[in-house]
Amino acid sequence: MTLPSSPAAPQSSLFTPKLVTVLREGYTLARFRADAVAGLTVAVVALPLSMAIAIASGTSPDRGLVTAIIGGFIISALGGSRFQIGGPAGAFIVLVAATIVRHGYDGFLLATIMAGLVLILVGALRLGTYIKFIPHPVTVGFTSGIAIIIFASQIRDLLGLTLAGPEPAALIPKLEALGQSINTINPAAAILSVSAIALIVGLRRIRPNWPGFLIAVVLAAAATTLLGLPIETIGTRFGAIPDGLPAPRLPDISLDTVIAVMPDALAMALLGGIESLLSAVVADTMTGRRHRSNCELVAQGIANVAAALFGGLVATGTIARTATNIRAGATSPVSGILHSVFLFLFLLFAASLIAYVPLAVLAAVLAVVCWNMAERHVFVQILRQSRGEALVLLATFLVTILHDLAMGIAVGVVMGSFLFMHRMADLVSVSTGGASIAAGSADVPDSEVEAPTYSASENGDILVYQISGPLFFGAASTIGAVLERIGVFPKAVVLDLSRVPLADSTAALSLKLAVDTIRSNGAAVVVCGARPEVRHILKQEGVKPPIVSYASDVDRARTLARRKIGVPVAPEPVS
Repeated sequence: MTLPSSPAAPQSSLFTPKLVTVLREGYTLARFRADAVAGLTVAVVALPLSMAIAIASGTSPDRGLVTAIIGGFIISALGGSRFQIGGPAGAFIVLVAATIVRHGYDGFLLATIMAGLVLILVGALRLGTYIKFIPHPVTVGFTSGIAIIIFASQIRDLLGLTLAGPEPAALIPKLEALGQSINTINPAAAILSVSAIALIVGLRRIRPNWPGFLIAVVLAAAATTLLGLPIETIGTRFGAIPDGLPAPRLPDISLDTVIAVMPDALAMALLGGIESLLSAVVADTMTGRRHRSNCELVAQGIANVAAALFGGLVATGTIARTATNIRAGATSPVSGILHSVFLFLFLLFAASLIAYVPLAVLAAVLAVVCWNMAERHVFVQILRQSRGEALVLLATFLVTILHDLAMGIAVGVVMGSFLFMHRMADLVSVSTGGASIAAGSADVPDSEVEAPTYSASENGDILVYQISGPLFFGAASTIGAVLERIGVFPKAVVLDLSRVPLADSTAALSLKLAVDTIRSNGAAVVVCGARPEVRHILKQEGVKPPIVSYASDVDRARTLARRKIGVPVAPEPVS
């Protein structure tokens, strides 16, 4: 029997890791067996992916494994999702590579630590909900853009090209340099990478439960070694892989470096928050559970600080590995913890085998990841749905691939916000005498707007305007313009705000200016039906007695208006 929790319990449980919740429920040996199988399955998938992401990010493959071990362990142990699997993610490849180029590896580690601290702060302040407000076209746009950039960065290893100089970071110069080096293609590398892609795709269709990535990597390494193929491997490019975790250390820190890496740290924090919460939402959808977003962000922050201290990359929740974890039968965060333990054991006892892995097959693994990241069907669907959302999508996509990820997100969010405000403003309308005037009609010439009419019973003395929709800054000027179009002013104007759910100071000030115009033409103003919070905002901006009078509803407002203009009013019946 479960006792009802106290009112304070929900607040305190916001930051309780799901691991603690699971242990309180009662953790059995049967659940441990299921989590062990799921953890091993995910580790098999994460092994080649972690190395491939690290190499594509411009660093050595062991850094990816360190990230999956340290970051993955902490995300599962402290996170707010039962099934989240943490580690290096493909979405960060571009950002990590650019940060390393700009600030060096120590600068990147400092940026990762700062990003972790930002995530801890965001979670502690319970701001995780706001990250979910990133418009869907923005997430699709930058994810698709990242997929294109990552794929372009893998062409060199996919084809075994030899470039005359360093590979450019920007997309267009990169493609130009690769095109100029196409005559240096290595047939063995090209055949191996194409064969690996075909094997991965084929196994996914025929045997979806088999670890296609690992099978492709193992077979490619065996073929390269046994046949003596002239293909670059991890060993030939990076040398021996350490057979354990490095000692933790702080990167060099100075005020100048902190200021320099701050934009990159903020971009990492934003992308990390989006990626991890999106992954947690996917897990919730698959299992019917609910994650704790702010607890998840705090765990992500701690994981990034710890991973950076051990020299790792950015750690976040990963959608593909989390989905694999669920399909493999995971029941709790223990599976994610065991996935990190299995990776550590592999690094401890089989690090020497990593040197035989061809870079071409890791490039093939990332090519498949890019294909899955691109969200092609969703991309096309958004293009067909709405012109406004299509513009947000394309702007985010193009800025991401032609400039950088952070700017792409910023442009997309700003455009998405303006699109939202435009749609909200379109919901605002003003009705009078049976005619409805949309707020957007402020841009229409006065001659094309129907003049307001009066109720015959009022003899043209009182005009009632009903404003509907959110009265915010996006609709402020248009509302004011509509109200100021009164041709022949009556003796009194009633403003019915009963259908206004909210108001802000900008709209209230605009309404105050309209009221001043009405009063300057000799008309009294009565406001009715305003909610307490709306009335509070209006009064703060000067829409208060004696400038206006307030009434609870239209009937009482009409009675009050009659009294103000000297029209006889029948006494209210005494109950």
